[in-house]
Amino acid sequence: MYSWGEWLTLPIKYCDLPASAQFAITIWKSEGPRKVKAVGGTTLQVFGKHITLRRAKQKLHVWPDVEADGKQDTTTPSKIKNKQDNDMNKLEKLVKRYDCGDIRPVEWLDNLAFRQIEKIHKEASANLTELALYVDLPKFDFPVVYGEMEYELPDPFIEDASITEQQQLVTAMNGTIHSELSDTTNYSLVLDPDLHRDNPVEAKHRRLVRSHRSGPLDRDLKPNPKIRDELNSIMSYPPTQTLTSEEKDLIWKFRFYLTRDKRALTKFLKCVVWTDATEVRQAVDLLPLWVDIDVDDALELLGKEFQNRSVRSYAVNQLKKADDDDLLLYLLQLVQALKFEHYNDKGVDNDSSLERFLINRSHNNPVLGNYFHWYVMMECEDPAVHKMYAKVTYDYFNALMEVHGGHIRRGELREQGTLIQKLSQVSTEIRSMKEARAKKVERLRAVLADPKGQLHSFPALPLPLDPTKKVCGIIPEKSGVFNSSLQPLRITFVCEDKSEYPIIFKTGDDLRQDQLVIQIILLMDKLMQKENLDLKLTPYKVLATGSEHGLMQFIPSMSLAGVLNEHQNNLLSFFRQHHPSSEPGNVYGIDPRVMETYIRSCAGYCVITYLLGVGDRHLDNLLLSPDGHLFHVDFGFILGRDPKPFPPPMKLCKEMIEAMGGANSPYYMNFQQYCYTAFTTLRRNANLILNLFALMVDANIPDIKIEPDKAVLKVQEKFRLDLSEEAAISYFRGLISESVNALFPQIMETVHKWAQYWRR
Repeated sequence: MYSWGEWLTLPIKYCDLPASAQFAITIWKSEGPRKVKAVGGTTLQVFGKHITLRRAKQKLHVWPDVEADGKQDTTTPSKIKNKQDNDMNKLEKLVKRYDCGDIRPVEWLDNLAFRQIEKIHKEASANLTELALYVDLPKFDFPVVYGEMEYELPDPFIEDASITEQQQLVTAMNGTIHSELSDTTNYSLVLDPDLHRDNPVEAKHRRLVRSHRSGPLDRDLKPNPKIRDELNSIMSYPPTQTLTSEEKDLIWKFRFYLTRDKRALTKFLKCVVWTDATEVRQAVDLLPLWVDIDVDDALELLGKEFQNRSVRSYAVNQLKKADDDDLLLYLLQLVQALKFEHYNDKGVDNDSSLERFLINRSHNNPVLGNYFHWYVMMECEDPAVHKMYAKVTYDYFNALMEVHGGHIRRGELREQGTLIQKLSQVSTEIRSMKEARAKKVERLRAVLADPKGQLHSFPALPLPLDPTKKVCGIIPEKSGVFNSSLQPLRITFVCEDKSEYPIIFKTGDDLRQDQLVIQIILLMDKLMQKENLDLKLTPYKVLATGSEHGLMQFIPSMSLAGVLNEHQNNLLSFFRQHHPSSEPGNVYGIDPRVMETYIRSCAGYCVITYLLGVGDRHLDNLLLSPDGHLFHVDFGFILGRDPKPFPPPMKLCKEMIEAMGGANSPYYMNFQQYCYTAFTTLRRNANLILNLFALMVDANIPDIKIEPDKAVLKVQEKFRLDLSEEAAISYFRGLISESVNALFPQIMETVHKWAQYWRR
C-alpha cells in the first residue's frame, strides 16, 4: 500500500507496455488491526483514445465500496460515458492543457483566471455527490505515442500455410486451450516471426557445403546403391511434396550425376536458394547439361514457384518441341502462366519468352490462334491482370499483321466478338420474358429471322467454339430455348459447306469450370489412346467467352432419366430400338459395337469423374446417345463438392449395371477391367494433370477459388500415389463396389425426380 502525496514507481518500462495497459487503483481505509475495507476503486487506461500516453493531472471517477477491476472490460472505469460535462469539468480539462504547456501562459491574465476557477471549484465541491481521485502522471515535452512493429510473415510461412489454414489453426488451438483450461483464463495467440526462418547455423552450413569450391569435386561424385535408391525415391515424389533440408542437400551434392535423369530437374531447382547469387549461377549453368525433360515438368517450371528468367526460358524451349495439337491441350494453362512472367505497369516484359512463344505459334496456326485470343480476352475481364493481358492482345494483333492473310484473321476475330455480343443480347432478352416457353421460342425465332439483326445470314467466319468450321448464318426454325433455370438457347448454325452445327449459348453462368473439366477429359482421352485404350469418351467443346456467357457444343442425345422413363427403366430396350441385332447367339439382341461403346464410355467417365471429384451427379446430367456413348454434362461441382449429402465416389446406378447384363455378365467384367486399366494409365500421368491444375489456381475457377491452396492436393489424393499399382487396383475395386451398393444416392435420385416433376 502507498500513502497520499507519494510518487509511485512501477517496475516496468513504457516501451514494454501493451496498448491495453491500465492502472487499477483501490482506496482502502483501516477498520482495525489487520482489517481494511475498500472505500472505492477505479481503473485508468495508460493510453488514451488516440493511443497517446496520458500525462499530467487526471481526474478519476471512484466507484464506491468496490475494489478496482483490472480486467480489460473493466467494471470500474475512470471515465463515465454519456456523462454531461458541467462547467467545472470543462475548466479542469483546460487547466490540464495549461499544465502540459498546450496553452501559452499570460501572467496577468492567469492570476485572474485561477482566482475565478478556485471560486467555481468551491461552489462545485459543495454540491459534489460522487467520489473522485486526482492523480499526477509524468509530463513530457512531446506527446508519447504507442507504437508496435508489425512483422511480415516470412515467405516459408506464407507458402506452407494459407490464410484459411492459419485461421483453422487458430480455431483448433483456441478449442484446445478452452478445453484444457478454465473459461476464466484468456490466452492470445501470437506469431513468432522467426519461427519459420532459416536457422543461421544451418544456413551457414548449407553455404559451406554448396560452396563453389566443392563444384569440381561434386562433378565426379556417384551415389552408392543405398543413396541411389534414396534418390530414386525422391524423384518419384509428386510435384506438391515439399523436400526436407536433408533431401535438398543430397540432391545438390549429386546434381551432376542427376543431369542424366529428366525427372530430377524440377527437384534440383527446388533445392536452389534463389537469393544466393552463387547458387543461382551454378544452377543456371547446369540447365544446358540436363537431358530433355517431359512436358509435365516444363509446365511445372512455368508455375509461380519459379521466377528466374533463365529457368522459365528453358521451360519454353522444351515446349517448342511439342506440335500444335499437343500445345492446344495445354494452351489454357499456358495463358494462365503468363501471370507469373515478369511484367511492369505497362504489361508483360518485352523479354517474356513465354509470350513470344505463344504469339508466334498462334499467328502461324489459325485454330491455335482462335483459342489463344479467346482465352486471353477472358482474362482481360480480371482488373488485377487487365493491363498485362491487354498488352498481350495488342502484341498478338500486331503479330497477325506480319503474316499472310493476317488482316483477314484479325477482322474475323473482331466479327466473332460482335456475334457473341449479339447472341448475349438476344439471350438476355429471352430470359427476361415472363411468358411461357412456347412464347419465348417464338420470340427467339423471330429475332433470329429478322434481317436487321444480321444473324440469319452474315459473311462466313470461323465459329469461336470450333474454328475448323466456318459459319455463315443461323437457322431460326432449328433454334429453341431449353427448359432449365438459366434458359440457355439452342442455336443451329449453318456452315459454309451447308452442314449444320448446333450449339448451346448460355448467359448468367460462368463456363470456365466446365471448360477446364472438358479440357482435362480431352487430355485424359489422348493419354489413354496413346496406350491403345479407347474408352469412347465424348469431350464436347466448351468455350467461355466471358464471365457470364459462353458456348457449348450440342450433342444429340437423351438424358438417362428420359431414356429410363420412356423404356420402363430398361436401357437395353433403348439400344435395341435403335441398333437391333438378329445374329445367332446374340443374347441381348443389340449390335455388339453399341454394347462395347456403352461399357467403355461408362468405365471412362466413372474413372474421370472420380479423379476430378465431380459432384451433383443425377440421371438428368448423364446423357446417352443411340450409338451407346454415355457422357456427363454440367460440371458445376468438382473437387469433392456436392450439394447432396453422402455422395458415392462415382455415379454408377443399378440401371447402368443392368444394361451391362448384370453384375455377373461378361460385359460387367470387361467394364471393371477397363476401369482398372484407365485408372492405372492416368496414375502414371498424374504429374502432368497435377501441374495443369496448379497453373489454374489463380484462374478464378469457382470450385478452385474456394480453397486454392488445397485444389491440387484434392486431385492428388484421388490418384493414391502412396500405393503400389496392385494396391491401387484393389482400392479402385472397392470404390466400384461401394458406388454400386450405395443406398443414399438412390433416395436422393427419387427426391430429384420429384423436384424435376414439380419444376415442370
